Amino acid sequence: MPQIIILPHYELCPEGVVIEAKTGDTVCNAMLANDVEIEHACEMSNACTTCHIYVREGFDSIAESDEIEDDMLDKAWGLDPDSRLSCQSVVGESDLVVEIPKYTINQVSENH
Repeated sequence: MPQIIILPHYELCPEGVVIEAKTGDTVCNAMLANDVEIEHACEMSNACTTCHIYVREGFDSIAESDEIEDDMLDKAWGLDPDSRLSCQSVVGESDLVVEIPKYTINQVSENH
């Protein structure tokens, strides 16, 4: 079973965490199932950027993004070549190293 290594994030997982993930599950679902409360304002429908992540290792094991995800990512804070939406990033056979950005753009967040 592949692992997702989540690098430390000051709020969501200050120590970082290693979680087991099922092949075929999304990174977002795997994080939520393991108490890493990443935002997902659009309920994982590929309509916002609140679940934006950087896939630092294992990027090539995730299926390529589609045009809708690419359009959403263009709006994400801190976009870089390793950026993906965790709700659209399906876990493959390889381990992943994921970094959660410091900020997210969420106009309707209740956690402010």
